[in-house]
Amino acid sequence: MPRIAGHRRRTTVQTVPSLTSRSWHEPSAHEIEGMDSDVVLDLGWGQLVFGQTFRDLRGIVDVLRGEETGRRDICVYPRDPQVLIGMAPDELFIDPSLTYRLDLHRYRPRPDVIRDVFVRTVTSQAEMEAINDLYARNGMVAADAATMWANHRTRTYTYLVAEDTRTGRIVGTVTGVDHVLAFGDPEGGTSLWCLVADKQDAPPGTGEALVRVLVERYVARGRAYLDLSVMHDNTAAIKLYRKLGFVRVAAVCVKRKNPINTPLFSARPPGLDKLNPYALIIAEEALRRGIRVEVTDAEWGEMRLTLGGRSVLTRESLSEFTTAVALSRCDDKRVTRRIMRRAGVRVARGALAGEDDLSDAVALLADAGDVVVKPARGEQGRGITVGVTDEAALERAVRVAAQFCPDVLVEERVAGEDLRVVVIDRQVVAAAVRRPAEVVGDGRNPVAELVRATSRRRERATGGESRIPLDDMTAEVVAEAGYAMDDVPPHGERLTVRRTANLHTGGTIVDVTDRLHPEIAEAAVRAAEALGIPVTGIDFLVPAVDGPDYVFIEANERPGLANHEPQPVVERFVDLLFPETRRR
Repeated sequence: MPRIAGHRRRTTVQTVPSLTSRSWHEPSAHEIEGMDSDVVLDLGWGQLVFGQTFRDLRGIVDVLRGEETGRRDICVYPRDPQVLIGMAPDELFIDPSLTYRLDLHRYRPRPDVIRDVFVRTVTSQAEMEAINDLYARNGMVAADAATMWANHRTRTYTYLVAEDTRTGRIVGTVTGVDHVLAFGDPEGGTSLWCLVADKQDAPPGTGEALVRVLVERYVARGRAYLDLSVMHDNTAAIKLYRKLGFVRVAAVCVKRKNPINTPLFSARPPGLDKLNPYALIIAEEALRRGIRVEVTDAEWGEMRLTLGGRSVLTRESLSEFTTAVALSRCDDKRVTRRIMRRAGVRVARGALAGEDDLSDAVALLADAGDVVVKPARGEQGRGITVGVTDEAALERAVRVAAQFCPDVLVEERVAGEDLRVVVIDRQVVAAAVRRPAEVVGDGRNPVAELVRATSRRRERATGGESRIPLDDMTAEVVAEAGYAMDDVPPHGERLTVRRTANLHTGGTIVDVTDRLHPEIAEAAVRAAEALGIPVTGIDFLVPAVDGPDYVFIEANERPGLANHEPQPVVERFVDLLFPETRRR
């Protein structure tokens, strides 16, 4: 049986690595003197199997065969990996990643400080949960927080987090493993794992800051090198590592052929790389379950999913399971409101408006004092004006909305947070508060440049699906906060730059599933049932997520499932389409 490694004392560092840099090299007794054998570490998301500590490759096969469901075990530094794969070719594969190494005696610190980023050691198990949230948002395997916290209480493991000093939020993390303390590594090695920075909110340089702090920790311990594994096509990460002085070495990683790893060893369908994030996340889940994916229109996000003799056509989260009638009920907000009232779901007061007839809208404005103007048919926040308080503004807002649909709906503006509840197969699967786009001052750049920089991060994080418009509405919202677009906000000041919380105009989303009040959850299910729709995003305005009060806003027939990690929205969607693949 392999030994689960723990804490060890420091051992002498070998200056010329050979165990890990030459996989065909048969080590001498002197080279492995003092090193433990058959070493396996549990990192919570899977096990690290140190191949150079196994004298018999069959022992590695046995460990990898014991991999638990939902985890990703990795064998690093196996000797003769081609022989190892040959022992179980149907079960094992060589990971298409590259190994990079930094000789720590050659490391040179950065001469300046990376602004807005503070890297520190994890201080609580709750922060391990925050790390898991980062893993989930970046498509990584979640880890057991208790295991990570237990690991962290030894010096063998180092868990670092990066804080955005402007907001205090954790926006990045990295894990380090000290091979000397783990198993008496005669080479004096260390390794880096699970480097991740929040794609949307991490300040520039967050990843570099995390790597540098980890490197400097191991330099202080007198270690010889730091290794890491990176996917061969992760050009941004490879560029960073090369900048820091990492060079390629011949070491490889071996993994087990499991559903999580399927995209790494199985041919990917043509067109998959052209899908937007909302379609891609569904395709990846289908492939993990052995469902065939045919991309029929990448630009449209359309795919055909096939299992056995049955196929389902999807466009992101919209599938053939949604009828044309249900689709039309969601498409026209006037119809949606009528159905909601009949179902006993509370809606905001509203009125219809046209460019030639504003009488009903003017009367509603006079009574409510503040209204929202939107096209009766439309999506992605286009043509919506929030915060209309006078007749002149009402006329302008109606003209804007009419560009997208000749029929315009005017609703009383209700105070509260913008809540999206995802209902799949008559069950609430996720709930999230959506907040309008905002920027954080750095004390150096004007508002306009902060908007451009934040928008670029949103676009990268969403495959171009989300961006902050730099238009008159943005300037107007900024002016209401007392700034001009060329003003420089103080360091750390948060400035809202859009009125609506739509993700396509740069809004952000925060998971609140565990806090959702049962009455709101029940209203969301009732709304989905009244519309007769199997998958929907129900939008409410709520004074408090954990309170019973709400006002229905609209129903989305194609909610973006990529926005709700760590909730299992994609899994439940594929369960609906192919229940026979549901994980028991």
